[in-house]
Amino acid sequence: MSTVSTFRLPDLGEGLTEAELVSWTVAVGDTVELNQIIAEVETAKALVELPSPYAGVVSALKAEAGDTVDVGAEIIDITTGTAEPAVSVDAAEPVSEPEATEPEAAEPERVPVLVGYGVAGDAPSRRRPGAAAPTAAPAHSDRPLASPPVRHAARQNGIDLAQIPATGLHGNVTRDDLNGFGLGRREGETRTPIKGVRKHTADAMVRSAFTAPHVTEFLAVDVTPTLELIETLRASTYFTDVRLTPLALVAKALLLSLRTNPSLNSTWDEDAQEVVTKSYVNLGIAAATPRGLMVPNIKDAHTLGLRDLATRLQSLTSTAKDGKTGPADLADGTITITNVGVFGVDAGTPILNPGEAAILCFGAVRRQPWEYKGDIALRSVTTLSLSFDHRLVDGEQGSRFLADIGRLLADPIGLTALG
Repeated sequence: MSTVSTFRLPDLGEGLTEAELVSWTVAVGDTVELNQIIAEVETAKALVELPSPYAGVVSALKAEAGDTVDVGAEIIDITTGTAEPAVSVDAAEPVSEPEATEPEAAEPERVPVLVGYGVAGDAPSRRRPGAAAPTAAPAHSDRPLASPPVRHAARQNGIDLAQIPATGLHGNVTRDDLNGFGLGRREGETRTPIKGVRKHTADAMVRSAFTAPHVTEFLAVDVTPTLELIETLRASTYFTDVRLTPLALVAKALLLSLRTNPSLNSTWDEDAQEVVTKSYVNLGIAAATPRGLMVPNIKDAHTLGLRDLATRLQSLTSTAKDGKTGPADLADGTITITNVGVFGVDAGTPILNPGEAAILCFGAVRRQPWEYKGDIALRSVTTLSLSFDHRLVDGEQGSRFLADIGRLLADPIGLTALG
């Protein structure tokens, strides 16, 4: 016997409570197979593909592309030939279509979920149930009533429908309501909803700036020898097919300098009132992507030689720019590098990633007069900026760490001799 099974947005991990539905890859009437990708959702940390836990025919889509959906909210109905979900972490009961009668009080239902996502608790849906009549929204919905064209127009103009007084017959926001609300805005303004990566970045930066006391130090370095070493290594067969950049050598210098300055690779545990110093290094690289600023990290970067480090850097940045960075690559970073030099910027005062003790800013490399062997010569010079958490790192420790990095870049033989 056919059964309509409802799939709810699963817990995608990392403590996230909602996600934006970016796109559907199926439509009503389509036949789907077990584990077939049915949608793409964007959390505050990554773009995630959702596989179907059921095999059957799509009977209803309960969210539109662009909607923000709570974890546990219904997103799709699939008509199956069995009452059991094809994949679940235990024997969960499928969710059937609601009947028109008032439901009786019952034990909270157990929700079919994807393996590895965990079981999500009941959460309010921001959409009206597909079977509901065009009357007032269900009591559990906090999503304003509006037709799809009105919702689309509001999204395009960055307008929150919840802020608009509704005058529609059934309490819905009408096109006139939307137009009237927009008249109060100045011409030439474009409003963009704050969500996804931008929302996460904003929250993280504010939390960091007002939690960790930041100190930033600057150091100008003659990196002419480093650039010469790069040209030598590029010509060697050992670095064939490897994109070796100055950033790779800056990263290597940072990793080597942490050996004698471990406090820069620590974190502040407020609950335990402890400083946690880490023997491993997950090196974050700040990357500008189409989805906004992201900081994926290279796990156990301290174990990598220069060639492997350069390869991982290339892979990490390419994946980020393609918008394919997964949540695991964004988690558990211990220290970060941001390369503002690629934008022609000399220096900056970067904000720490929450939970990290330091972030190194690599500025543009410029040809300029410099004292060299007692004379003035034209040399390649860059500025390094180091921001650190003064709760974890004393001024002396931060200064020694920055000076050690500069020393290695000014005399890069140590980058190869020290591993």
